[in-house]
Amino acid sequence: MAQTIFERYGGFSFVRKIVSAFYDRVIDSPDLQGYFANVEMPRLIDHQTKFVAQMMQGPASFTDEQLRRVHQPLAIGPAEFQEITELLCETLEDFDFDPADIDFVRAQVLRREPFIVSRHG
Repeated sequence: MAQTIFERYGGFSFVRKIVSAFYDRVIDSPDLQGYFANVEMPRLIDHQTKFVAQMMQGPASFTDEQLRRVHQPLAIGPAEFQEITELLCETLEDFDFDPADIDFVRAQVLRREPFIVSRHG
């Protein structure tokens, strides 16, 4: 049986390192840092680790409705979503992910855009 992306890269401990590095990039972005000004980062990193694990075929599971409920009050626009997605993919590159695996994760994230983006125009 073939390993999942999540298993190939070492599971939750490795994903947590990726997510921590990813949020270092996010916080450095002038367009994104405001979304995280009053956020308890360790808790967010824990949740995001589970989400990224799910995008890598891991065991965590967030429903589309859960994603919508959590993100709707944030009024995230398409440009911010695109930047977040690109920062995640750049972080995966820095962690030596195979390009095909990055493309898979990107596709999984993009599929959830309608549930994360709530501000249009």
